[in-house]
Amino acid sequence: MSFKPLPVGVENFEDIITKDYYYVDKTLFIKELIDLKGAVNLFTRPRRFGKTLNLSMFKYFFEDPEYDSISEIKDKSYLFNKLKITKAGDKYLSHMGKYPVINLSLKCAKQDNFEIAYKLIKNCIESEYGRHRYILAGNALDDTIKEKYQSIYKGDADESAYCTSLQFLSECLYVYHKQKVVIIIDEYDVPLETAYFNGFYDQMIGFIRSLFESALKTNNALEFAIITGCLRISKESIFTGLNNLNIASIMDRKYSEHFGFVQKEVDAMLSFYNRSNKSELVKSWYNGYEFGDTEVYNPWSTIKFTQDLVADENAFAKPYWGNTSSNSIVKELIETADFETKQEIENLISGETIEKQIHEEIVYSDIHKTQDNLWNFLFFTGYLKKTSERQEGDNIFISLAIPNREIRYIYNNTIKYWFEEKIKAADLSKLHRAVMEGDDKVFTAELNKYLLENISYHDSSESLYHGFLLGLLTRMGNYSAKSNREAGNGRYDILIKPRGGRELAIILELKVAPKYAELEKYCNIALEQIKAKNYEAELREDCYKKILKYGIAFNKKDCLVKFG
Repeated sequence: MSFKPLPVGVENFEDIITKDYYYVDKTLFIKELIDLKGAVNLFTRPRRFGKTLNLSMFKYFFEDPEYDSISEIKDKSYLFNKLKITKAGDKYLSHMGKYPVINLSLKCAKQDNFEIAYKLIKNCIESEYGRHRYILAGNALDDTIKEKYQSIYKGDADESAYCTSLQFLSECLYVYHKQKVVIIIDEYDVPLETAYFNGFYDQMIGFIRSLFESALKTNNALEFAIITGCLRISKESIFTGLNNLNIASIMDRKYSEHFGFVQKEVDAMLSFYNRSNKSELVKSWYNGYEFGDTEVYNPWSTIKFTQDLVADENAFAKPYWGNTSSNSIVKELIETADFETKQEIENLISGETIEKQIHEEIVYSDIHKTQDNLWNFLFFTGYLKKTSERQEGDNIFISLAIPNREIRYIYNNTIKYWFEEKIKAADLSKLHRAVMEGDDKVFTAELNKYLLENISYHDSSESLYHGFLLGLLTRMGNYSAKSNREAGNGRYDILIKPRGGRELAIILELKVAPKYAELEKYCNIALEQIKAKNYEAELREDCYKKILKYGIAFNKKDCLVKFG
């Protein structure tokens, strides 16, 4: 078996090639980019789908390496020697090493306040100025321009200079090289998402708008630009008036196979590592995303699992992607979801599809105006896939489903946990008081309320209801709730006892009714079981003064409590 390492977390194209990592060749992306000739190209894909690595590839292909102040090797063409782009023809190779490149990542701006986020973006800009400081040598730039350049490079410039810093840098490079500039910006929407959730959105949107408009809208020094992000947010006025903006979202057929792995690429990788026998397992867990009309695998998770399989052929598949993705928006929308939305999430978990209108231009400030935004965020961030689409007038509707087992795991655990956390934060005093006072009517009403707040995925599972109810009752102050302990001639479902003293004990027996009309019948069966199996025996021996008994029956999102 080959021991070629897998590039887990490696996003620098030069490192991939020079350190001989396994590389899924995406260099024909360069050919398609040149063919389509977009002046400003915005690619939106979920996190961890290869955006940063592709941008690194673009940098090494297009940039004239002779003037890179950091690089020791000035000719980078060798990086592409054995890759597909070298066979595409001179039309494409003539662009190799031709342009000055400005390369900026905004991942750094994932900070809690504007001052730190802004400072880190400034640092990234200053670093790029430093990388191109060679242009200060010679007489290409006059002294006034050099002085301004130095002030930005050293971090001494005022805020207005940073707002137009990409435009200024591109103009300086154009004058020096006599060649227009390629601008590459990665994760452009990270500062906006972070700012929205931390309360400095207006400040950040103003800065990013100025930075982008000056560099991309009326910049005569620009050859073309490549931008990536998770969401398309053009209504935010970041790209206002940018008539040359070419957007390629997950709905578009163009560029569809360049982010993520297609089937033949995964087959080749598994074969290379002698793990073709695991192809169906890999497919069920990490395939299923639909970009345009191309089905793709999650590249991050596929590489991670392949690495595990190389070390241990019997390794278990895991949800690698869940902890890497930005989910603050999804979490906030789910926490405010209505009953219909919760029901639709349950339908998705059970394998069904739902149809929703798609809105490609999402505005953070309008995030709560319609529940449709939840489905759009889930779709564009990779939590749902498109199974079909149709157009009705000017509107596009798509059928949505959970793409694979990895994402289903996230729904069954992470998203379900968010619902449970919301319930835990609720005031349960009314419910607890009803339980201790034998008020089965209020107990029923309160329990039904929290059932509607919860999300379930096995409606007929008694263990699900058991865990749900136990979670509500474990916060009863000086009382403790225990379950499934030996008592009398059997096992009670839930027992509530004081942490000290013998004043009161409560026995709860749960049943699942096959029909709503049979809730009362199953409550009676539960109460009869408490009596027949003598669950009170242990409590009487321990001299408890008062014992309350409840029979509780569940049917889907309904329940009935009966005091015995």
